[in-house]
Amino acid sequence: MTAPTDPTRQTDSTATSRYEVAVVGGGPAGLTTALYATRLGHETAVFDRGGGRAAMMQETHNVIGTPESVSGNEFLETAIDQLRSYGADYRREFVTGIDRGEGSFYLKTTEGSAVADRVVLATGFSDGRPEPPLPRTGRGLHYCLHCDAYMFVDESVYVMGNGDSAATVAMLMLNFTDDVDLLLRGDDPDWSDETDVLLEHHPVDIVREEVTGVRNGEDGWLEALEFADGSVRDYRGGFAMYGSDYNNDLAASLGADRTEDGAVVVDDHGRTSVDGLYAVGDLTPGHNQVPVAMGQGAKAGIAIHKSLREFPKSIAELEAEGAVDPQDVPGIAPAVRQQANAHSSAEGD
Repeated sequence: MTAPTDPTRQTDSTATSRYEVAVVGGGPAGLTTALYATRLGHETAVFDRGGGRAAMMQETHNVIGTPESVSGNEFLETAIDQLRSYGADYRREFVTGIDRGEGSFYLKTTEGSAVADRVVLATGFSDGRPEPPLPRTGRGLHYCLHCDAYMFVDESVYVMGNGDSAATVAMLMLNFTDDVDLLLRGDDPDWSDETDVLLEHHPVDIVREEVTGVRNGEDGWLEALEFADGSVRDYRGGFAMYGSDYNNDLAASLGADRTEDGAVVVDDHGRTSVDGLYAVGDLTPGHNQVPVAMGQGAKAGIAIHKSLREFPKSIAELEAEGAVDPQDVPGIAPAVRQQANAHSSAEGD
């Protein structure tokens, strides 16, 4: 793609902003990347369309130091406030496209445009959802066994789906309860012969009929599901296993390598196959967990800092440019430096 010739051109009456780091996506992975990049001295912006899997959390689980009473939205709002206090820009905009020029990326958004030296994609994926009727998300319908299995110890649990992943999750839930149903919802099984043998030898009840109704308690939690044959089964909750739809359009447009199922391939520091382009969180292969996403964001932020920081100069640079002039340090972006001084002063008050 051809890069714009004037990176300060006007777009939708708004001048294009320039950043060292642009993070696309405002979940735990993207916000953590931005946090590290900003605190390590780089002008950083987060472009967030809102929503996402973390925002859907009714309660926050498995995040040390964060009470379960904190919702996903509260968790994210606190993170955004932290980012702003360190000097990062948080822009509630949807990135519609990214062009790659020589040494820079050019972002087009619903509100304008921006130029960045490094781009981090943290756009995640969307869980495949079964057709209604369904329990409320977070009040009987869940997508993460590792996050939520604990709340179903000794409870009646369902797993929706007809593939290997659904069958496997149903058997995994036997580690927490002895009452597990696998709901096919009228579909034919699509799991392997090996999985079929495993299911035969595990006490999982396979229910083939379609779900026709949902019964909730006064607190909003699921109490039971109704089925096409007239039966009613009591459940505290369960898991839907219908795959994932990776939000990888931007990565694909830039030519980043992806797995067969659509996740963006990265190394251990979030670097993609495209120079200067990183990806973190649920957009990449691996466990889809808030702490894991935060760890990936931290590692990517540090890797980006190492690629951007001014000092120490290399021997080749010193031979070409001479010794570092004291007037050229510190090597921190002026705006971030100013905000850091203000932040420190506020903490000292």
